[in-house]
Amino acid sequence: MSNQAKVTSLDALDSLRASLIIFLSKARRSLDDAGDELRRMRLWLQHDMRTRWENEARKCRRALEAAEQELFSAKLSGLRENLNLQQTAVRKAKQALEHAEEKLRNVRAWSRNYEAAADPLAKRLEGLRQFLDLDLPKGIAYIVQMQRTLGDYAEMSPPPEIGAAAVVTIEDEEEDEREKGGETSTHTPNP
Repeated sequence: MSNQAKVTSLDALDSLRASLIIFLSKARRSLDDAGDELRRMRLWLQHDMRTRWENEARKCRRALEAAEQELFSAKLSGLRENLNLQQTAVRKAKQALEHAEEKLRNVRAWSRNYEAAADPLAKRLEGLRQFLDLDLPKGIAYIVQMQRTLGDYAEMSPPPEIGAAAVVTIEDEEEDEREKGGETSTHTPNP
């Protein structure tokens, strides 16, 4: 087993760091959009929709009052065909008023319940924002430090290996001595 790590490329760490930076940017934008949407929804419910249905209910009340006045006038005049038309107009005006008042009640209920429904979600978004603002930048900085450390490590010269190939044995030394000795002196074997 080798005591040396094999660092061949730091591109994967560089790619991870770049991807995290892009993710951080997009996630922050998405959180901002979600927060803006929560505020817009609150304003839409509490102002726009409430105003719309209050105005619609007021308009329907006026229309009902006018239809009832016309019905009363038709009753006084004694015209039967005009009386049926006016009764139908009063019925339609009452239905429109009931519809507008129901919508207004719904909007008021949604406005009251909006905070209770939206707050837990907003808190989750804030938890994610905290992660994006604090933890993720630390992780990116750690990756940069890791790149530097591994880059420095990869540039170091490898230590001399200690293993079977690098260990000179006594037998190898004796053989080397014999070869050296054989070159300088001629040794003839005795018959």
